[in-house]
Amino acid sequence: MRIRPRGWVHRLIVELAKGARRAEKERVMLEEALAHAYEGLIITDPDGIIVKSNRAYANFLGVKLEDMIGKHVTAVIENTRMHIVARTGVPEIAQIQRIRGHDMVCSRIPIIDQGKVVAVVGKIMFQDVGDLFAMTGKFAKMEKELEFYKSELTRRLGARYSFDNIVGRSAALERVKELGRKVARSESTVLLEGESGTGKELFAHAIHVASARSLGPFVKVNCAAIPESLFESELFGYKQGAFTGAQRHGKKGKFALADGGTIFLDEVSELPLAMQVKLLRVLQEKEIEPVGAIGPEAIDVRIIAASNRGLEQLTEQGGFRQDLFYRLNVVRLSIPPLRERQEDIPLIAEELLRRLEKETGIPVESVAADAEQVLIAYPWPGNVRELGNVLEQTLYVKTDRIIHRSDLPRALQNSARGGLPPEEFQTLRHLLHRTEEEIIRRALREARGDKQLAARRLGISKSSIYAKIEEYRIAASDAAGAPPAPGRSGAR
Repeated sequence: MRIRPRGWVHRLIVELAKGARRAEKERVMLEEALAHAYEGLIITDPDGIIVKSNRAYANFLGVKLEDMIGKHVTAVIENTRMHIVARTGVPEIAQIQRIRGHDMVCSRIPIIDQGKVVAVVGKIMFQDVGDLFAMTGKFAKMEKELEFYKSELTRRLGARYSFDNIVGRSAALERVKELGRKVARSESTVLLEGESGTGKELFAHAIHVASARSLGPFVKVNCAAIPESLFESELFGYKQGAFTGAQRHGKKGKFALADGGTIFLDEVSELPLAMQVKLLRVLQEKEIEPVGAIGPEAIDVRIIAASNRGLEQLTEQGGFRQDLFYRLNVVRLSIPPLRERQEDIPLIAEELLRRLEKETGIPVESVAADAEQVLIAYPWPGNVRELGNVLEQTLYVKTDRIIHRSDLPRALQNSARGGLPPEEFQTLRHLLHRTEEEIIRRALREARGDKQLAARRLGISKSSIYAKIEEYRIAASDAAGAPPAPGRSGAR
């Protein structure tokens, strides 16, 4: 038969030759891979005869590789089950087998073709069970280290307090906590309002912890502590070479650090007007623009803002942008001052004393009844923060393990006589608020509860009188003419 060049027979022979060369190349590669495998490998036929092995397995057995080939597996390997797997066709994974006095871990896998076992592959996974335990120990150590670093990250970039850490059972506090729990489950922006020391940061932590973002970062920013010239770079960061003195690789801003989590803007009322515009863009567009950046960068951040100044009044006075106020004031939580939840004072004092006892090492059991009455009667213009300072001071002057009235500062003792602070504690702000509250109550009584009429007579806007009514907790019955409850005052 004559074979013509480029004829079909010629082309077939060429293709077969290529296939043969390819198969030979793959065989050589497999042989090399088998020979240099770190794990011991062995292959038997369906009758248990060894057809292939690598040098690692031979070295483990202490025999020559060439002496293994062609022998029955039971003649070479003690306690083997390769021939049993060949018969059953059932794989055995990670089994312990004792060889030469060592418990090793191996697997036996049948190779099945058209329903029949054509070979069995044996593989040593660990030459000694001790190696397995050593590796398990390493994994356990790595897991502990990972947990440590995760906890450190949470401590540095995470929230530390939940709603359970906010001490108190008063109705005023419970209302705010309940609203906080509800809003935590949403993505809404939250505005926390309250006097200094009422626990606004605690609420911010708790909202983050109770939210779907709890595993993300919690970044705190004190807007009152950042110099105006550094606001933009601190909040939004900057790129490499953005300005003289910039870090070589640039710097992430607070918003970028909070990506995927929550950012807490404390004292947001202190933001300069120029920065208020940029913050408004973040709220509207969900993006930031670092200093020196070519374009904006998308971020996913929930904002919780806090202020001890009434943002609504500040907006009316022109000190805060109205559009930003509306963006922040989606859900407002007004945290009541300590004087409006006097029943919580003993509980808070007990919690503070337990913490102070650990910090100072000074043992303390409790607060005596006479001292407790003084703490309840005092108006606490500095709220929980001031209460903590007073108790810490008292620890150093007390004479036994119980705090008595005589251990408290004399000014506090004097304030308990009438349930109101003495003149030296009635600051100008306190006196002005008391006077303002009395005037608004009188105007509402004279107007028979008509808020618009009362506002006109006082020369203020309708929104202002509504804000004052909310601020001083003036009930409808008070506005209509009923006298306020004895000793109750919403003065701030």
